[in-house]
This record gives sequence, structure tokens and C-alpha cells, in this order.
Amino acid sequence: MRETGIVNRDICDVLSSLGHTDEMIVCDAGFAIPDGIRTVDISYGENRPTVPEVMAELSKHFSAEKLVISEDTRAHVPARFDELSNSFGAGMPVEVITQDELRARARRVKAIVRTGDFTAYSNVLIVSGGGGRWFVEKP
Repeated sequence: MRETGIVNRDICDVLSSLGHTDEMIVCDAGFAIPDGIRTVDISYGENRPTVPEVMAELSKHFSAEKLVISEDTRAHVPARFDELSNSFGAGMPVEVITQDELRARARRVKAIVRTGDFTAYSNVLIVSGGGGRWFVEKP
């Protein structure tokens, strides 16, 4: 039995299945999840867990190339936008798109992790990265 790191077996399976540039979304409780997309629902109550809590844990165990966040997040909940933008570190590139574009991209992601977050527009698409070790020149 796992006792450290991410212990949710479905999330571990999703993370292990993602390759470089694959995409997943961590979403709030109200996000419309498209039919047919693998979904790991970890909600267990209002704001339990929140998207930032999940992102903080993911950032410890997963390599991301960039984050994609809706412009509505920045416009309507700027503190949450800042929190999500920095969830993988201050140097992480962030692409800002419309909410409609985020919904369209949701139809092509490998998986969605649904939280119990009740903060509107708390959705972030994570583009899987290769990590620094993949770009080291070998002798």
C-alpha cells in the first residue's frame, strides 16, 4: 500500500499514462465534463478538495510543460488565477484562452480530475512535460 506521495490509484494511473505534451484538466465541481473522457472524481464535499490543493500535490510529483487557464478566471477570480498560475512554480509558462476554448480542449484531454471546488472558473489544463532529465546531452 502506498503511504507517500499521491495515494489515489486512479490519479497515479492517469499520471503514469501521460506522455510529453499530453493534456489533463483539474477542474472545479461545476465544470461540464464531456462524455467519454476519463474522469477521476475526488470530490467529497463543498470545496473538498480545492483545485489549488490538488495542483500543489501534483506539482510535487509530475512534470508540466505549461498550464492553460481561462481568461474568465483572471477576470472574475484574479486571486485564484494567480494561485493557479504559480502552482507549478513562478517560472511555469501560462497560456490564457477563452472559457469556450478550454471547453473545446476538454474534449481532447486524456483525463479530467474533478474536485469539490465551488470557486467559479477554477479549471486548469496541464500540458505534460518531459522534465529536465530528458534534455540532457548524453556523451
